[in-house]
Amino acid sequence: MKKPLLDVIFMSEKRKNALLLLQDGPKEMEFLLKSFDTTRQAFLPQVRILEEHHLVSHDRDTYELTTIGKLIVDEMTPLIDKIEVLDTDIDYWGTHQLDFIPPYLLARINELGGCKIINPPLIEYFHDYTDFYEASKKSKSLFKATTFFYSKDEIAFSELVARNVRINIIITSNLLERMQTNKSAIFAELIKDKKLHLYVYPKEMGFLSLSYNDHYTKIRFLKNDGDFDNKFLLCSNPESFKWVKEMFEHYLKEATPITEL
Repeated sequence: MKKPLLDVIFMSEKRKNALLLLQDGPKEMEFLLKSFDTTRQAFLPQVRILEEHHLVSHDRDTYELTTIGKLIVDEMTPLIDKIEVLDTDIDYWGTHQLDFIPPYLLARINELGGCKIINPPLIEYFHDYTDFYEASKKSKSLFKATTFFYSKDEIAFSELVARNVRINIIITSNLLERMQTNKSAIFAELIKDKKLHLYVYPKEMGFLSLSYNDHYTKIRFLKNDGDFDNKFLLCSNPESFKWVKEMFEHYLKEATPITEL
């Protein structure tokens, strides 16, 4: 009696990894053995199970995916990538709001692979994460969508502008009202001189902030109960830049430019 395909694929790391390795094309047995650092005697029984379930075929000593194998493995890869992202800290992901993410980006959350969950020191609680800010000073541009500002952000943005960093910021209506009430001279001057491009988004954003410069992307999620959380996601892999850029552009479409405070 044949095993269920889910058991065939996921109940053995060797079988799962063999399928993923064959996704790139046919491989000789010797290559597979070296890749898994195993012996032919130990590996053959696993390959035979894959063959018996019509996932893999072989000609002489070369193995490849069947049509069914390709169909399944093409769907396996993004699923495994998603699981690896969430597995970095499932408690963090499970206790934070993700509903704000557009469906087309949520389906590609695997692009945040390799990101780190940062819990910054208490000393950095009232201003931006040091590594991100230092990287911003070496960048050509900074993009940010946020529901709040740190107490030292005015000075930080002024310093970045002095370094010819192009700054684009999307804020909420509530944050705009607070800025207008506080009448910040620094923000007003930067906006008036078009050194800082400010936009207001008319709806709730559903997150605390997201930003990217030339070196990092950073996302700060809300907790499920709506509370603030100082922890955030820091990424530097190329896929994350595309993902966060598309998220920023998603909000920019409905945002209105602010030319004065």
